[in-house]
Amino acid sequence: MDKLEYERKYLEMGCKYVAGVDEVGRGPLAGPVVCCAVVMPVDRLIDGVDDSKKVPEKKREKLAEEIRARAVSCSVAEVPESEIDEINILNAVKKCMQKAVEGLSVKPDVVLVAGLDLKFDFPAAYIVGGDAKSYSIGAASIVAKVYRDGLMKKYAEQYPEYGFEKHKGYGTKQHTDAVREYGACPIHRKTFIRKYTEERENGSPQNT
Repeated sequence: MDKLEYERKYLEMGCKYVAGVDEVGRGPLAGPVVCCAVVMPVDRLIDGVDDSKKVPEKKREKLAEEIRARAVSCSVAEVPESEIDEINILNAVKKCMQKAVEGLSVKPDVVLVAGLDLKFDFPAAYIVGGDAKSYSIGAASIVAKVYRDGLMKKYAEQYPEYGFEKHKGYGTKQHTDAVREYGACPIHRKTFIRKYTEERENGSPQNT
């Protein structure tokens, strides 16, 4: 697969800066959604850049450092769980991506976005499964994933009973059982865990 197919397309059209943007944390029950926007040089690729979900954790961490070091510009943004509850996750993802792109030190001529058209204020090209198809989006997904995982490990120190260092806020059995037992902590997305907090209030057994 040519990971630079989309980048080359726009560079050949006369674009100077082609950015990739991706989000991590759309589905978890706790913590922020995190987005990264990155403009990468295309003359020498970093080996191993791919969809962050396909890359082992230790390798992701090394790649994230190399991506940040080699990027023309790299910007990370987050939208907290309280705002996700207020505006819903889709609007939070849009806001987060917008913030990440606006945080770049160069203004991109086009932004490659993994997923659907969210009607951004910047020129965008939408690529379904883009984090595996585009080098720039893959790089963004790795930086965002490493950044968010680091946040969740820090939260695990504050709220050790939930095991955030293991599941990063996703709805594993360990996590949902902890919510049923201890209730919500400050970083939980209240609209995402309503089912489990209601079960706790109603005294439902943990294996329901």
